Amino acid sequence: MPAYAGSCHCGAVTFRIEAAIGELTTCDCSLCLRKNALMTKVHESELTLLGGADLLSVYEWNTHRAKHFFCSRCGIYTFHRKRAAPDYFGINVFCLEDFDISAVTVRATEGVGMSVVDPAARPQWTGPREAT
Repeated sequence: MPAYAGSCHCGAVTFRIEAAIGELTTCDCSLCLRKNALMTKVHESELTLLGGADLLSVYEWNTHRAKHFFCSRCGIYTFHRKRAAPDYFGINVFCLEDFDISAVTVRATEGVGMSVVDPAARPQWTGPREAT
């Protein structure tokens, strides 16, 4: 199984994934558009946090199921626990060392249509509104 080392910009948060990367995804939800993420999906058993757990900040919004992790020092988005598949992580492939993104197919995923259930949802959070 291929293994990749990853880190945030300042190097405080380090991690490793052991997974074959056969596809990269973009997402058009309001958060992913703003962070310009290019991700790969790995099972939680394939991600090992090596250092900096105490420096990770988490951002939750809407349903609070997805957990988006950022380095509290440099602000870089490293990975997130997925809303639709909570036993998987989306990994920011720009954080991986020696990973050639040009060798992997990129697929656009649809996130803009995911339901918005937060009663205090900002108008920028697109998607069908559902009562909670």
